Amino acid sequence: MAQSQNSNSLFDINHLRDLQLPKVAIVYTEWNEKIVRELVNGCESTLHKFRGDIIQKIAVPGCFELPFACKQLWEYCEQKGEKPEAIIAFGAVIRGGTPHFDYVCKAVTEGILQLNLTLPVPVIFGVLTLDNEEQAWERLGGAHGHKGEEAAITALKMIWNTRNKLTHN
Repeated sequence: MAQSQNSNSLFDINHLRDLQLPKVAIVYTEWNEKIVRELVNGCESTLHKFRGDIIQKIAVPGCFELPFACKQLWEYCEQKGEKPEAIIAFGAVIRGGTPHFDYVCKAVTEGILQLNLTLPVPVIFGVLTLDNEEQAWERLGGAHGHKGEEAAITALKMIWNTRNKLTHN
């Protein structure tokens, strides 16, 4: 969710204060740990401001594993009877000197897309795709906002939309 001079939708969050205990799960990577930790910290801080309940939080080795883990997490929570209303997937892929970056980015993007088309809850794409580490810090409180906070707001907005669709149509 890139910030743009033409879009202020991220800042329209007053209605989110009415959410009653939104339930969110977080799946995050161990790879690029410093960057991902900051994404998760920003997300958690924002969810707590809106009384969000983080019902599950799991780590996976890298971004390629995110879609599988999100699906497994959903199935586990469904069996347990404590389903999240949104899942947020966090990771960071930094371009190197081989095509590996392109393969991983394509796979995780398509995997999360498929989850959004098949799971009954939204899976928020919180994966930074970067040319270098400097770009990460520009997106973690720098010139491009904080992508962890934005992912939390996206999840909350999707939960709000889902709840309102069910009650206001």
